[in-house]
Amino acid sequence: MPTLLKKFLQDSDQTVLFGQHLSRACDVAVCIYLHGNLGAGKTTLTRGFIQGLGHDGNVKSPTYTLVEPYELADWHVYHFDLYRLSDPEELEFMGIRDYFGEHCHCLVEWPDKGEGFLPQPDIDLTIEYVGEQRQIILQANTEVGTRVLKKL
Repeated sequence: MPTLLKKFLQDSDQTVLFGQHLSRACDVAVCIYLHGNLGAGKTTLTRGFIQGLGHDGNVKSPTYTLVEPYELADWHVYHFDLYRLSDPEELEFMGIRDYFGEHCHCLVEWPDKGEGFLPQPDIDLTIEYVGEQRQIILQANTEVGTRVLKKL
């Protein structure tokens, strides 16, 4: 069973496409932590993920709102960006546990800022530039994560 997957992507279009493939491989609720420097492509990948589930509107970074919800036909998708979170305890006040349900996909940028208040991720996804390409590394941490990687 695969627990680690690496891919190289040429540009933002391929990053969106990979996000679409990833979302289609998620047939149960999944929590994905997104790691990478500013501008690495975390929100671009998330846009593809959400579009892959049928959303055809804008997908914006929730940098100032902390979470952007997307209510789709079969799923609720919550895109978190914790970059500006000053204290992880703020997550408790916003009811963080309510977002991680059985019909919810949660993608969390800058998860280290919410340490202690977030559930274990099914997948740790790291995006980094290697030359002109993006390298994506997916690490499965749960049985659900391993099933998703197997489908990719």
